[in-house]
Amino acid sequence: MTVSRQTRNDYVMTPLEKVSRDPLELRGRSTHAVEQKHRALPARRVHVRDRAPFVGEAGMISGQKSLEQQKAGCQGKFLNSRAVYLLSERARELIAEEERYGAHNYAPLDLVVERAEGVWLWDVAGRRYLDCVSAYSALNQGHCHPQIFAALVDQARKVTLTSRAMRNDRMPGFLEELTRLLGYDKALPMNTGVEAVETAVKLARRWAYEEKHVPADRAEIIVFSNNFHGRTIMAVSASTTPEYRAGFGPFVPGFVAVPFGDADALERAINANTCAVLMEPIQGEGGVNVPPDGYLKRAWALCREHNVLFIADEIQTGLGRTGDLVACDYESVKPDVLILGKALGGGFYPVSAVLANDALMSLFQPGDHGSTFGGNPLASAVAQAALGVTVSEKLPSRARYAGARLMQGLRALASPLIEEVRGRGLLIGVALSVPAKRLSEALLERGVAAKDCREYVLRIAPPLVIDDAAIAYFLERFADAMGAVGTGS
Repeated sequence: MTVSRQTRNDYVMTPLEKVSRDPLELRGRSTHAVEQKHRALPARRVHVRDRAPFVGEAGMISGQKSLEQQKAGCQGKFLNSRAVYLLSERARELIAEEERYGAHNYAPLDLVVERAEGVWLWDVAGRRYLDCVSAYSALNQGHCHPQIFAALVDQARKVTLTSRAMRNDRMPGFLEELTRLLGYDKALPMNTGVEAVETAVKLARRWAYEEKHVPADRAEIIVFSNNFHGRTIMAVSASTTPEYRAGFGPFVPGFVAVPFGDADALERAINANTCAVLMEPIQGEGGVNVPPDGYLKRAWALCREHNVLFIADEIQTGLGRTGDLVACDYESVKPDVLILGKALGGGFYPVSAVLANDALMSLFQPGDHGSTFGGNPLASAVAQAALGVTVSEKLPSRARYAGARLMQGLRALASPLIEEVRGRGLLIGVALSVPAKRLSEALLERGVAAKDCREYVLRIAPPLVIDDAAIAYFLERFADAMGAVGTGS
């Protein structure tokens, strides 16, 4: 009889012995666990540079093709008369541990953050970086904002989770402030952004069948090329980006894609089964794509004309990021359904919400939709504080001012490698004639963390609390990085 590895391990320990042992210890005693323990750590790759901006054992791992690649392990040595600069020993250990035990579904910057405050990050070697990623707009209020932190700690001492099986004393105040601030009757709290998108899609389909009387299972939602609404099967079913979809079919039906920014194409796509238009007012992950002026207003008017819901996904653009409270305000458009997330949690906790008026939200009845963690007291306390900071610190106005200064400074560089600087507020895209990853790596070496969002587009999105000194810091290092990328150094 063939005996499995786990069965062999079970055989050498009697049931009585098992009863007396910690289950977590037993998990670590399996043959598989022993084999994993002695398996070699993955080799890290570093680059040998003619000129490195940082001296000592703490350096950068980079991906520039112009740099000679070597395996890690030669720190502090010289090779062909060129110094080898590596990440600190602690950083390399942490990266190796993550690579060993974590799924490889991200390709992050090799920046191991230990602490953060405001717009600044510090790595495990104590080096400081300007954060121009902001956790994809989840940190509009800045890192570790003291007011939001105090709300979290205060609530964590009392009660953190009840589930929706009962009520709690924090959710009502949060919902009241959220709906009052955004101008809606009701809100449905969730956790992650994609959960809120799923909620909005379910609400639109329910409306299609109960109010518009679309034939069963025939409802259609119009989406746009280069959209990004999340990573679930529903979200990638709505996507037009091949790498998001490859290997994940079959897909959820009912989504019709049209070119972003083409109002005529949108009008042609609307038919009797169309129940909603789902749109990001500015596409962040798709390349910081800003539609032509008047496009949102035209899309909203088409929805009114054809009895179609206008759903705005403002997970990345909402709560001040683009210089308005929500990006739709730029054209004075009020969506039928508004989706918020990311910055709603203030950088402390995942909080999202769907907002709509009574007529729509009343279509959900008990049992139709839910979330164990949605609206929990800890999330509600954090989100209410995050909203308070957004308003009291005038973050939309600050984003408008800082964004104008940044874009003006970037355009003044007049680099031949920059094809376009676009965006609104502090959601800025720099379109390049070279791969954006090269510029991202050059910036990291100079103390700025920024990430490419398309192969040739670098996204600049610092926390909205950025000040003039940090803006000057960024522009100086950006100019230097552009020069290095241009010369291939």
